[in-house]
Amino acid sequence: MKKMAIFHISMILFAAILGIFLSGCGEKAVPIGGIIDSEEAMDGIYEGSYKAGPNKAIVKVTIKDGKITDVEIIKHDAWKGKKAEPVIPKSIVENQSTKVDAVSGATNSSYVIMNAAQKAIEKAYGTSSTSPE
Repeated sequence: MKKMAIFHISMILFAAILGIFLSGCGEKAVPIGGIIDSEEAMDGIYEGSYKAGPNKAIVKVTIKDGKITDVEIIKHDAWKGKKAEPVIPKSIVENQSTKVDAVSGATNSSYVIMNAAQKAIEKAYGTSSTSPE
């Protein structure tokens, strides 16, 4: 009986610790960007990063003649959001915006990639926002 009580207490403690750990992973990204200001953006290659929850992305954005010509993912830490990798950079270039449709089932990763690109583009303006990296 005593072993059973210890087992139950151990399981309750394990569940509580797991809950605390997983709640810290629940931070979700929200898109911070929008359409590129082609009048203000200086040509160049800019690096940006963004982290939210378990996801982090580092990207390089190429701007030429005031337009986004390439978004390259340098690093993307994701649990299950890898399917956003080929879609989001292409969509950013096509739409000339860092606020594009997220990939279903990879929403947080999509937003993290978008926001990393936004952080890079902000450097092309010579400014940076105070949003979390």
